[in-house]
Amino acid sequence: MNDTPARYHGFAILLHWLLAVALVALFALGLYMHELPFSPQRLKLYSWHKWAGIVVLALSLLRLLWRLSHRPPALPAAIEHAMPGWQVLAHKATHLGLYLLFFAVPLVGWAYSSAAGFPVVLFGVLPLPDFVPVSKELADMLKELHELTAWAMAGLVLLHVAGVLKHVVIDRDGLLERMRFGRS
Repeated sequence: MNDTPARYHGFAILLHWLLAVALVALFALGLYMHELPFSPQRLKLYSWHKWAGIVVLALSLLRLLWRLSHRPPALPAAIEHAMPGWQVLAHKATHLGLYLLFFAVPLVGWAYSSAAGFPVVLFGVLPLPDFVPVSKELADMLKELHELTAWAMAGLVLLHVAGVLKHVVIDRDGLLERMRFGRS
């Protein structure tokens, strides 16, 4: 395509890539630490995981506020018209699902930590409130829900990346330029 799609604002691009890197790192850390035996190292990694989860929650809130106050560029008409209806629906549903999970995964993780009796102390200095009571039964349920929502987010991230690859490799329509750093 000859016409370059309208770009996202630089701040939106920064938030996108910060969250992308943080989410991949958090997921990998979660997989790694989950299998570790109880040890000081495991406790340290769990603390880091919780801190990063709270940072992701804060970045997600900032991203949502930015998105609500700064309309993103529309999907270019030529690209949208070339996409079958199911792809447009998948595009919109994937983005909506990701936004929901940006909040659900860390909030459920925080609730799990609270229910398990392990408070979140951000960066080891700022204790955050527990918003559910200590309860083994609740902790067990929230642990499973945290894992399920994290896997759901990983699946949506992979679907998002697959869509990007389709636009880059198959369609070659320049859509990725909207989310790259620098000028087109």
